[in-house]
Amino acid sequence: MDTQELQQVALFEKCRQFTKAREIQAAGLYPYFKPISESEDTVVVIDGHKKIMLGSNNYLGLTHHPKVLESASRALHRYGSGCTGSRFLNGTLDLHEQLENALSEFLGKEACLVFSTGYSANLGLISGLVGRGETVYLDKLDHASIVDGAKLSYGETERFNHGDLGNLERRFERKGSNVNGSLIVVDGVYSMEGNIADVPGLVRVARKYGAALALDDAHALGVLGTNGDGTAAHFGMTEEVDIIAGTFSKSLASIGGFVAASESVIHYLKHHSRPLIFTASLPPANTAGVLAALKVLQDETERRDHLWANTRRLQEGFRSLGFDIGPTQTPIVPVLIGPLEKTFLMWRRLFDAGVFTNPVAPPAVPASQCRLRTSLMATHTFEQVDFALEQFARIGRDLGVI
Repeated sequence: MDTQELQQVALFEKCRQFTKAREIQAAGLYPYFKPISESEDTVVVIDGHKKIMLGSNNYLGLTHHPKVLESASRALHRYGSGCTGSRFLNGTLDLHEQLENALSEFLGKEACLVFSTGYSANLGLISGLVGRGETVYLDKLDHASIVDGAKLSYGETERFNHGDLGNLERRFERKGSNVNGSLIVVDGVYSMEGNIADVPGLVRVARKYGAALALDDAHALGVLGTNGDGTAAHFGMTEEVDIIAGTFSKSLASIGGFVAASESVIHYLKHHSRPLIFTASLPPANTAGVLAALKVLQDETERRDHLWANTRRLQEGFRSLGFDIGPTQTPIVPVLIGPLEKTFLMWRRLFDAGVFTNPVAPPAVPASQCRLRTSLMATHTFEQVDFALEQFARIGRDLGVI
């Protein structure tokens, strides 16, 4: 065996030794990569059986809205299936610029830049903006895309305890005058807990230490704010928040992402953001679909009312049954189970009973705090919410969770 073959054996050894997922598959409790063969908005079909979808981020229920589908279809036939190039070169459509203008106006920012995914938006924002000698400050529960964006940058990273602004300030103080530039990046709504960032407190810290503040509004857009315009608007602090980033894969019913900020920041990112420059641009159908979804979000405000009515019903139902749903303040409602095995078992029992949830396990949460993450849509009916609560109650009692 030559040297190259030896290196290949060493590289793949960890793959051969990774058996945990296969063990869970063999036990019939593996909850991931379940292929959906059909979707009817709040109901999906898996293995020929209908399940109430209680794990989607389709908060406003727009993935099947006629205007969204019609707009995407028209763009598909006008522009084709893809742009076959990056935004920097041949991949910018007039649709991209229309969407950027619409988003910047909606979010109260001077300019906006559309990326191919929400993940790449955070990568492009942080790695493009934070350079050598500069520091990015992250909440320890920030989304993986924020953490990875910090890793990709040439700056230093400081992580503070979740929601602990005192801990954040102490990290600034330790840096003293050694920092040339600073960026604080947090989730507006935390995706596994459902709680909302303390934007007023974060703005105070940012201003005190001369830092910029960026919010990832992936789970807030369409949900928080008087007009569904996100976390900063929820607190009436749009002007005080420097940068708003987000994704189109939740309330806007598609895929893609954005960064909204001052014109000078967006202009700089256009010429320094590698995930933008070296990635093919958002396909025409998706772009047009997002434009239509953004219009529906603003026109059909009753959808947000329905979403919050469903959220209150589910949260109150869980609490009255004795489930621990933590500090959630949003349509993200995690149900704390505890041990991994019991979490997967409860997931399986609910799945078989016709309720689709998302199990959350390490490393996303500590081993003792595994949970089932549920999330509401505006289009869920009260009957569907009540059915889910009935199944949670029955199975939760059987397994000793409540």
